[in-house]
Amino acid sequence: MQIETTRFGLLPIDENQVITFPEGLPGFESHRRFTLVQHPGSDGRSPFQWLQSVDDGALAFLAVEPHVIFPSYAPRLPKADLDSLCLNGLQGDAPKLYSILTIPKGDPEGITANLLAPVVVNIRKRVAKQVVAAGEEYGLRHRLVPN
Repeated sequence: MQIETTRFGLLPIDENQVITFPEGLPGFESHRRFTLVQHPGSDGRSPFQWLQSVDDGALAFLAVEPHVIFPSYAPRLPKADLDSLCLNGLQGDAPKLYSILTIPKGDPEGITANLLAPVVVNIRKRVAKQVVAAGEEYGLRHRLVPN
């Protein structure tokens, strides 16, 4: 299938790569199907990806696997959320985590990662949910570039 997007133009999508958010994303509950797109021009070397809506070509979130930038990142995720994604801790059920990034307009060095509420993906089942981590060790706007 192909979708018309604001950022990438006409984008071919493998339907087997569509990730479903049964509850949508907070603030975007009606958007439930997304795919990951490698950041353009990076030849696969950039850690950044776009979480692109399949249903709305104008909706995409810049994301990164947080452990790539923050190697010690290990959020405690509520068991109920993991269970809802069929991530019961069996071998092969390890979730893939993504942090949504925010870049302030005109201040790319002010880029921050939402470490408090990672997007948790069950890769095998292609389902995901944004989950609020337990505890207080991670913030909503963690700077990628130190002050």
